[in-house]
Amino acid sequence: MRDDGCQIGSVRLRFAPEHDETPAKSGLRGWSLRDVSTTELDGLPTTSSTRPPAEPAPAHRNGVVAVDHVVAISPALDRTVAALQAAGLRLRRIRDQPTPAGAPRQAFFRLGETILEVVQEPDAAIARHGGCARPAHFWGLALLTPDIDRAAAAFAPHAGEVHPAVQPGRRIATLRRSAGLAVPVALITPRPAA
Repeated sequence: MRDDGCQIGSVRLRFAPEHDETPAKSGLRGWSLRDVSTTELDGLPTTSSTRPPAEPAPAHRNGVVAVDHVVAISPALDRTVAALQAAGLRLRRIRDQPTPAGAPRQAFFRLGETILEVVQEPDAAIARHGGCARPAHFWGLALLTPDIDRAAAAFAPHAGEVHPAVQPGRRIATLRRSAGLAVPVALITPRPAA
């Protein structure tokens, strides 16, 4: 870990200092992507990266080996998907089944070892927050760990119960607010071997 961040798998994370008074809200403030034709991604703060891909970092002592997926929320999923595709990101699939939290649809894009999951905001949340004209925004991260029981124990007492994930054959646990993180974070197991 460096003073201002760390690397998880091949993803570099940079942390804003606690005393940073930038007007941006806490949480995921932005990201850098390689090989995009535009950084206009329906409100997702994006810069274009020219850095070479990083060699994967070793597993952390808590068992985390990679960023499995980044979660963004959109009040207008089709608009956000169109913006991401216009930038050159390949849509893998759209899932038209509600999540346990009530999101009606999700779109998935592969970004190297990491997936971008764009979640359609539920209708009640859209109405509560002022309608569909708002841009998409980042929400959270899921960190990959082959031994979720060990990783959850390493985060105790801040890890919730390990339970089956929406994706068949995977298990997930969320980290509680008591962990003091500015971003919602979950731990998740790898996809089962084909």
